[in-house]
Amino acid sequence: MIFIGMGANLMHPVYGEPVNSLKAAIRTLEQPDLMVIKRSSWYKTAPVPVSDQPWFVNNVIEVETSLPMERVLSRLHEVEKEFGRVREVKWEARVLDLDLLAYDNQITLNQDQTKGSVVPHPFMQERAFVLAPLAEIAPDWVHPTLQQSAAELLARLSPVQAFEIVPD
Repeated sequence: MIFIGMGANLMHPVYGEPVNSLKAAIRTLEQPDLMVIKRSSWYKTAPVPVSDQPWFVNNVIEVETSLPMERVLSRLHEVEKEFGRVREVKWEARVLDLDLLAYDNQITLNQDQTKGSVVPHPFMQERAFVLAPLAEIAPDWVHPTLQQSAAELLARLSPVQAFEIVPD
């Protein structure tokens, strides 16, 4: 199972509201060699870490692909760039954020996110904006290093990380 976390909290000059940017990003990601097979609901979530930024809209998609992990990550970065994402400050507001959360059961030893793929995503188990949509579409998916399901990881989180499902 291959999962991609998606988020946006800034208006896009072409697509407008963050949810519209995310919908357009899904259409852009889909190619004959990468197909979306499941999509969670849209979640409105507080920024992490806590800040005065606008709240995010997040979701998780499951994809099928014949592409190797590094090529999937490159595709995500290409789409972010196409949508105007500029990486300057960690955890800044953004028009689009695409994260490779998991690629089958692979585990990379590289924990430096600036140098290639890191799976499973090193912070996913700490973030409701990832776990809530992931648990919606794959509650029984098991984190390959923690050996807990998405639903179990979500249940362990503090309720301080607020989220709500928003209409499609």
